This record gives sequence, C-alpha cells and structure tokens, in this order.
Amino acid sequence: MARGSRPPWGGVTERHIMNPTCLDRRQFLRTTTAAGGLAVLGAPLAAPARAPAEKPTKQTATDWLPLGDSGLKICRLGMGTGSRGGSVQRKLGKETFIKLLRYAYDQGVRYIDTADSYKIQPWIGAGIKGLPREKIYIQSKIWGAPDDPKAHLDRFRKELGVDYIDSVLVHCARKKDWLEGRKKVIDVLREAKAKKVIGAAGVSCHTLAALEQVADQDWVDVALVRINPQGVTMDTPGEKGGRSNASHVPAVVKQIKRMREKRIGIIGMKLIGNGTFTKADDREKAIRYTMQSGLLSAATIGFKSPAEIDEAMKRINAALAAAPAG
Repeated sequence: MARGSRPPWGGVTERHIMNPTCLDRRQFLRTTTAAGGLAVLGAPLAAPARAPAEKPTKQTATDWLPLGDSGLKICRLGMGTGSRGGSVQRKLGKETFIKLLRYAYDQGVRYIDTADSYKIQPWIGAGIKGLPREKIYIQSKIWGAPDDPKAHLDRFRKELGVDYIDSVLVHCARKKDWLEGRKKVIDVLREAKAKKVIGAAGVSCHTLAALEQVADQDWVDVALVRINPQGVTMDTPGEKGGRSNASHVPAVVKQIKRMREKRIGIIGMKLIGNGTFTKADDREKAIRYTMQSGLLSAATIGFKSPAEIDEAMKRINAALAAAPAG
C-alpha cells in the first residue's frame, strides 16, 4: 500500500492520523457543503470583498506535523527514554520517571520514543495508563535479529498497554549489509503494518554506511537520524562508527535530503550530543540549527528532569520564532 493511504486502525481515529485538533472529515464535508450551497443560492452581483490576510501561525515545540508520507502526524518534540542506553531514565526510579512522563504530557510533549533495549517500556505503560491513546505518539524499536520478531511486537504492546504502536524501527543499523541481516524483522514490520498493528516502519542508523541504504528502501516510512551541528555522536564512515566531528555533518545531511526527496519522515536524535552538551551555548546552537534546518519532522531528546523539558521547549520555541520566513 502506498504511503499516506492507510486507513485508521484499532481505535485510532482519522483525527489522530491527520491532525489531533482539526474537524473530523464528516464535520468538514458538512461545513463545506453548507457553505457551497449558500454561495450558489445567494450568488452575489458584485465580487465579494477580499478577506484580510491571515497572520502566520506561530510554530511551537508541541505542534503536530506530518511524518513524511506515512499518513501519520507526530509531535515535534519527543521525550526520549534511551539516554545512555536508557540507564539515565531508569536511575530515576519508576515513580519519578512516571511523574516526569506525565509532566511532559501536561506541557504538550506527546511523542514518546523508546526501545526494547532501554528496558523501560513497562514504566511507560504505567505512565500513560488512563491517558487518551489518540493524543500520544509512541515509537519503539527492535534490537538485533531475534528469531521471532512478531513475539517481540506482541510483548511491546503488552508492556506499553496499547493495542497498536505508531511506529516501530529496526534498531541501530550499522553494517552496510544490514538489510540482509535484519530481513526477518523487516518482513514482520511489513506484515504488522498491513495488519494495522503498527502505523509505520523504519530504521535508526548508527553509521554512514547503514544510513546510505535507507533512501532506496520502499518499506521505510520513518528514519531516526543522529544530527547536531557540532557533529558529536554522528554517523561516520565504516561499520564500527567511531568518534565524529563537524566534518561528518554534511554527509549525514546529504542522506537526510535524499530521504526527504523520497518522502520518508525524518526524526532527529542526539540533538544535544547524547547529553554531552553541558554548556548552554552548545545546546542553544544545536537546537537552533536543527529546528531551523528544515530537515526534521520531529526530534527526540532524553530528559531526566522537568527543568530540562522546560529549557528544551523554550529554546525550540525561540528558534522557530526566529526562523527566516519561508
């Protein structure tokens, strides 16, 4: 099925897929039909007055944006749960983590990024219990090449307490031939999407060799890509990765642009250098670059306190407000 043509699944409304705040399709058709009837019945003798120009809509960290041609929308800012493999979030303890997740939700941060390897999905399930499912975007990932990927997906849904997961990715592709090594996982993701168990499939890459393969894959709806202008923890040549720097940024950006041309949804990660940007100036530079680059649909940042959420939202909002027009 072509991107953007998926119907709703398992309790997901069209409002969630296309715009959480807009009229549903039936309301829209009733409204536009009524308006069209009035125009015909009361056709004006003279040209109508021109409506005043609308003010540009203010962009914020909590906007819901189209995710490529996936047919889904995603909150611009996501709460990451995998800082240093998830250890940072796990050290908070279950109760504090759930409070943090709820704080993010109350601020409008409605995208939660997780993975099996972070060992935190059950806490997320407890944290979102009772919240409107259609107001949350959940992304998870399958590590390695398990013998039964379908069983993993079923367990993910049970741990998260949900009937469907918005997007599931092949996690941490490194080798140039990763497509062959993860074939079983890819096949299960295709099947799960067809059965509406997941909304979109994709991959997160950790080397340039792996990233270079993504744009040519018709099954990929979503790519999770490491990006910051300082080039810290970026994809580098070779299958083992290695220490990166600003010289590696152009090659990553080139691949992002290729993927965007194929209408793949791009989510940024490692915006603040995997938590290494302890200086405010570095965080400001990174967030301003990524938010004004026009490369991303969304971005995930690993948080460990409400203050970090507040700061990220403030910096993102300021960067968007200062972005050049057009």
